[in-house]
Amino acid sequence: MNEEYDVIVLGTGLTECILSGIMSVKGKKVLHMDRNSYYGGESASITPLEDLYKRFNLPGSPPESMGRGRDWNVDLIPKFLMANGQLVKMLCYTDVTRYMDFKVIEGSYVYKAGKVYKVPSTEAEALGSSLMGLFEKRRFKKFLVCVSNFEENDPKTLDGIDPKKTTMRDVYKKFDLGQDVIDFTGHALALYRTDDYLDQPCLETINRIKLYSESLARYGKSPYLYPLYGLGELPQGFARLSAIYGGTYMLNKPVEIMVENGRVAGVKSEGEVARCKQLICDPSYVTDRVAKVGQVIRVICIMSHPIKNTNDANSCQIIIPQNQVNRKSDIYVCMISSAHNVAAQGKYIAIASTTVETSDPEREIKPALDLLEPVEQKFVSISDMYSPTDLGTESQMFISRTYDPTTHFETTCDDIKDIYKRMTGSDFDFDEMRRKQCDIFGEGQ
Repeated sequence: MNEEYDVIVLGTGLTECILSGIMSVKGKKVLHMDRNSYYGGESASITPLEDLYKRFNLPGSPPESMGRGRDWNVDLIPKFLMANGQLVKMLCYTDVTRYMDFKVIEGSYVYKAGKVYKVPSTEAEALGSSLMGLFEKRRFKKFLVCVSNFEENDPKTLDGIDPKKTTMRDVYKKFDLGQDVIDFTGHALALYRTDDYLDQPCLETINRIKLYSESLARYGKSPYLYPLYGLGELPQGFARLSAIYGGTYMLNKPVEIMVENGRVAGVKSEGEVARCKQLICDPSYVTDRVAKVGQVIRVICIMSHPIKNTNDANSCQIIIPQNQVNRKSDIYVCMISSAHNVAAQGKYIAIASTTVETSDPEREIKPALDLLEPVEQKFVSISDMYSPTDLGTESQMFISRTYDPTTHFETTCDDIKDIYKRMTGSDFDFDEMRRKQCDIFGEGQ
């Protein structure tokens, strides 16, 4: 191992594996290491089910009613992919899609007054939705038409809105939309976690709603996709990409980072040294260079039934907007099932997550758990979220952020692009990554 590398990557979370793949494709000599013996780090999928029981220190082994342990692949951090989002572009352009298969998530729902409703995101759905009264439907339809026609650089499409000055609050006012509609638009379509966006210029929100609509238009049932056999397939796919381009992988290796004159010099492992110019890692490798920015509670629930009021969907997302439950941040539910090769036949996995706001996190997530009853087995985790205090300019150490409670990968991709820019000095260009144009379900399907 006594060699010189351009980049050493520590940790096999999705962020690290994507950056490792990108740097390898760019012709960099990459060494990728992890102290764990499995891929995925915090975002791993756990199999068999017995290992999940051990990980959460549950006594005994899974009951026979749970089926075979090896039929389970349970994500520790639940997320879906936006069909037209950044991660799908990364997968398609790098051709990593050939290592995995995807399914469309069957529905996207929002919580209002204790019940769940399908999120209306097209004009036709808006008119048929029981979330709104008749006049509100018409106003919301006008709003959606305005958003879908909106082009920042074409004044004719702006309807008197200044994308860089008009706040989103003023846009809602312009269309006379009520609080419930504002809630599901901002949180279930634009996918904001809090209401801070209301007083920001509206361009970002309008682009987010367009991304949702375009993602929905691609495959129909919902804007979300999910890989068969769980999210653990994603980091492995990018690891294979890196290996094709000469990247070297070492799992199950203890690692000590070497710093000389304030800059990273390399890593030491079991008496051997590998030197490098730049280092990428997750927060667990550099606890002195990160700050705690909050906590997330996640509850994995195993059930024998789909969630009520979701049309018996075998997969769905539910968003509980903060205002509906008197909180500062939203609660999310992701549900998948045996249809995705992640659970035994007839079983469902629902994972609820939210930002911790009080000293009683389990009480905070109760509105989500109430929707899932009856639950056969629960696995509760509370994890700290970290953000780098060292941006890497001097040290050349580039640290990823901890995964947030959102149920999509857009924030993870923003972090990847941010690290890429700090490492290379230039913006991440999707077209540079393009090996071929493809559809995530394969050419021509």
